[in-house]
Amino acid sequence: MNIELKAVRKLRIHWPIPTETMTQLAGGDLQALNSDAGITSLLDELQATPELGGFGNYHHVFESSAGFEGFTVAEGANPTLGTVGQRTISPTFVFTTYFDDSLDQGTVQALVQRIVDIHPWEVPVIEVSGPLSVSSSAAATHAESRLAS
Repeated sequence: MNIELKAVRKLRIHWPIPTETMTQLAGGDLQALNSDAGITSLLDELQATPELGGFGNYHHVFESSAGFEGFTVAEGANPTLGTVGQRTISPTFVFTTYFDDSLDQGTVQALVQRIVDIHPWEVPVIEVSGPLSVSSSAAATHAESRLAS
């Protein structure tokens, strides 16, 4: 199989999870992804968005990790978690996927807004990278070109 590099942008979303979900994931219980309503809504959005996670013959591709995120709530905030002036540590699910670099900025903005609309935090941490290259099968790249024309 020939591999080519494809220009993409990375989308990374930090999503708070309950300690119970974190414990299940750390123990290797992948069913925890389906049991957590927040993660389920995020994965449903991926499934409903064909522009995300396309790697040739593989669709809705994502990577995930579980970790912790820290922050201090400032005056004027309306936090989902934490109190003003105190450092808060939150168990966090980090979701990463990719989309084609040619996707227009309006579509990217609409996608980010859909995620903001379902995210439980007042100010979600959503990262959208500039262009980078990832591996893709040469056969899939040529098939995608034929579909686009």
